[in-house]
Amino acid sequence: MLPLVLVPQPILRQVAKPVELPITEEVQRLGRDMIEAMVHYHGIGLAAPQVNQGVRLIVIATVSGPTVCVNPEIVKSSWRKVNFEEGCLSIPNVFGLVRRPERVLVHYCNLQGEEREEWLVELAARVYQHEVDHLNGVLFVDRASKITAGRELLKDYGLV
Repeated sequence: MLPLVLVPQPILRQVAKPVELPITEEVQRLGRDMIEAMVHYHGIGLAAPQVNQGVRLIVIATVSGPTVCVNPEIVKSSWRKVNFEEGCLSIPNVFGLVRRPERVLVHYCNLQGEEREEWLVELAARVYQHEVDHLNGVLFVDRASKITAGRELLKDYGLV
């Protein structure tokens, strides 16, 4: 099982490097291992830096099953934004309200190297944005307008 990286580990604040194409067996294995880790840790999304890999790869849980996104990008965002409580496997027991676009047009490669572009809505859109933030060294607490639980842990985690 891939071990989780927790704050304040430096890799969580670094910008991840693009995955070189074509996609190698090593990247495919990392994607499969990340799905396994996401399920094991009871997450709905996971970014490579959270498992100590500084590459642009995320996995998200969707209605049709887990999706691996290589070199994910957000192409366009809806004007409508919504507040919703978020948490993070790398910041245990801390939750906060984060305002994000309700819909996003995303672009990525799947593990077979095929390019995909699609609109994600509601929870899938939120998770995708949260995980792409991880690839850019941004944590949800950086965007939270209000910490709803675990405020006392922020200092312990080196986040204030």
